[in-house]
Amino acid sequence: MKKLLLIEANGNAGEDLLQAARNLGVAVHVATHAELYEKYPRESKDKIAGTVFTDFRDLELARKALVEYSRGNDIDGVITGWEFFSSLATQVAADLGLPAHDPGRADGCRNKRVMADLFAECTVPSPRTVHSATLEGVTEALAGSGLDYPLVVKPAENAGSIGVSVVHDADELAKAFELAQGWPLEFPHGTPLDTTVLVQEYIGGVEFSVESVIADGAITHLAVTQKFTTTDNSRAELGHTVPADLSAADRATLLDTVEQAQVALGLRNGISHTEIKLVGPGEARIIELGARPPGDHIMKLVAGATGISEAEAYITVALGGVPDLAPKVDRAAAIRFLTPPRAGVFRGVTGIPEGVDIESEVYAEVGAEVGDPTDNVARIGYVILTGNSPDEVNQLADDVVDAVTVEVDAG
Repeated sequence: MKKLLLIEANGNAGEDLLQAARNLGVAVHVATHAELYEKYPRESKDKIAGTVFTDFRDLELARKALVEYSRGNDIDGVITGWEFFSSLATQVAADLGLPAHDPGRADGCRNKRVMADLFAECTVPSPRTVHSATLEGVTEALAGSGLDYPLVVKPAENAGSIGVSVVHDADELAKAFELAQGWPLEFPHGTPLDTTVLVQEYIGGVEFSVESVIADGAITHLAVTQKFTTTDNSRAELGHTVPADLSAADRATLLDTVEQAQVALGLRNGISHTEIKLVGPGEARIIELGARPPGDHIMKLVAGATGISEAEAYITVALGGVPDLAPKVDRAAAIRFLTPPRAGVFRGVTGIPEGVDIESEVYAEVGAEVGDPTDNVARIGYVILTGNSPDEVNQLADDVVDAVTVEVDAG
């Protein structure tokens, strides 16, 4: 039986990967820390063959410890279900001589500062960017950059739209800079984060993501996902639909641009989730790329729309195999997130429909404090739907959103 090291199984991607490994008959060893492991659901623990409790507060020490553990346990492949550890997974796999991306460029798949520099070096179509760890440094860099407002401000190493703002003047820039530096440690592992702040030109257009599998450098795109986000000064994600309803020309533009980014970041063996905007005919810009599973249950959407298990494909590639990536069905799937109308005390949700093609979950507890819907952390649940086409499933999703009420009392 093949053995797989999964660096952190916490979260929905980790659950999908554990189930995929069971489907493939692969034994999974999970790297996590003891306190978090105690919170794993019993059904997740039942799918784990071994655990290595790891201190992720020092990633270099964690790398050495995981390489030693893997050698002692004859690990055949390394993956991650946790965005913050995508670089670590690449480096551990490379140290072991197992299928991996280019370890010399691994940080560019996680750290947006390094990513922006690599994109500029390789002339990948992407936002012009300046960055600094100080407001003074950003202000000086902007003065000679030719960039003008509106601008996007984001932290180098956070996730889930946390700390991301669109700003329109210098006063807003100062506040957004402070917001972007508000999370110096990753939660829940305590990994130190790069506190550099990026300031980028604002890119208009329509936003998508592209879900891809890379095996020995050969790229297969599983799906183009349409993204729905807030349009105020924040950029929280409200939902996704697979597949996006696109012309053949627009789809080709997106995929060609994504492949430029994948080459620049040294992707060789694994999967990637690329966020991208179509800004006009024949023109797209990469927003960012992650060498890891997509969040937000997008792997479920891909499976519902195409019949392909992205999780199984990821594991197969990590173990040196060739995955079957031929679509099995031709449908559409959508997720819409349930978010509070404002910060306050959560009192419940009404109006969620039930049905064979509907999956839903409310994970906030009644009486809990919820935040403003300005980032993905504020979500209190989701609804997943399937249909015969993007138009059909989007209409179904709109109907659900209109029917649902999230009740919040003032805090």
